[in-house]
Amino acid sequence: MSTRRETVRQALNESTGFRSAQDLYANLRSEGSKIGLTTVYRALQALSDSGEIDVLRTDDGEAVYRACITDTHHHHLVCRDCGKAVEVEGPQVERWAEAMGTQHGFTDVTHTVEVFGTCAACAAA
Repeated sequence: MSTRRETVRQALNESTGFRSAQDLYANLRSEGSKIGLTTVYRALQALSDSGEIDVLRTDDGEAVYRACITDTHHHHLVCRDCGKAVEVEGPQVERWAEAMGTQHGFTDVTHTVEVFGTCAACAAA
């Protein structure tokens, strides 16, 4: 694995929530890294393709990234205010996606589900 990909992986491992590529890039540069923005995007794509990181689209369509906590299929419950994310399983979603595929003659069905809301801490503030 490339050193630059490992640099991006380490930055995500040290983060507590989802981060944009631009945010990761700015953080790495402020720490003295010579990494380029294109390299950050390539590293994120490679890490995503290998299943090592989670990727989700925010309400406004921006892709954000986080180191995977688990290696099983899961979904995310994400706070719109602070970005806190909780990995959740959704067996009902799994069954529904498979049933929809079967009903319409599709095979090898995959899906992505992200649920957005306001966490208890932000709601109390």
